[in-house]
Amino acid sequence: MAEVKKIATRESYGNALVELGKEHQDLVVLDADLAEATKTGIFQKAFPERHFDFGIAEANMMDAAAGMSTAGLVPFVSTFAMFAAGRAFEQVRNTLGYPHLNVKIGATHGGISVGEDGASHQCCEDFALMRTIPGMVVVSPSDDVEARAAVKAAYEHDGPVYLRFGRLAVPVINDVPGYRFELGKGVTLRDGKDITVIATGLMVAEALAAAETLAAEGIDVRVLNIHTIKPLDEELVLKAAKETGRIVTAEEHNVIGGLGEAVCSCLAENCPTPVRRIGVNDEFGHSGPAAALLKQFGLSAEHIAEVVREMVK
Repeated sequence: MAEVKKIATRESYGNALVELGKEHQDLVVLDADLAEATKTGIFQKAFPERHFDFGIAEANMMDAAAGMSTAGLVPFVSTFAMFAAGRAFEQVRNTLGYPHLNVKIGATHGGISVGEDGASHQCCEDFALMRTIPGMVVVSPSDDVEARAAVKAAYEHDGPVYLRFGRLAVPVINDVPGYRFELGKGVTLRDGKDITVIATGLMVAEALAAAETLAAEGIDVRVLNIHTIKPLDEELVLKAAKETGRIVTAEEHNVIGGLGEAVCSCLAENCPTPVRRIGVNDEFGHSGPAAALLKQFGLSAEHIAEVVREMVK
């Protein structure tokens, strides 16, 4: 069996910026002293005159991006998720969100898989924070193919977009004929009648692996990839709820305020359905190898399979 190709979505982000930069002269990239880690350094080498390093001044960087956008440029503002969503939240809300400016936030190193950097850098609150800003689109791509497509879609979208990318290399799962990305539209990766797993980001690959394991046990699992957390594809979620009757959500984020709560809100108002949320259970992470941390916090195919078995019983 051929080895599965793995790429960190932050790498995909850097490469996608270069490809877009060749086509669009109005695209500029801003970074906060982390170009090597966020991979905007790839763009910097290709277009040094369109890359701006603001040092460790994330709030200032957001305000500068706002100004650039009013001058006809399309800024991609990049730093770690903890700094983009956390440290600069006020500027993102008031300077980008309130006037609905055309600025894209490329937030890397999101979630527990930041690993050894520890709790201070493991941002598991960014979906919740960004979802609260009116008009903000929130995207969490699952692999290299989807990340590249998401960057392109964000450029084409008129308004603020928050894109979360990961540090850890993840399997490429969307390199298939006919793949199509659309903001706000989820994807059915696997059909099933017994239960639905709705996943985002690196948890999509884990959900697929869990579904394979469960299929061998006679449990038919539908897997939805919800790359756009806001706006949520409510039509797809409701269809799955009505047809399978049970839902499990999976995300590399706190169970409070993220994909799971978005799905629960949708179902509570339209189609009450039993739901189990898999994510970080209202706690901080800690330093350690990314793969080990994901397993410890239940962000794995094994844990998804365990929860599905409990629900089906």
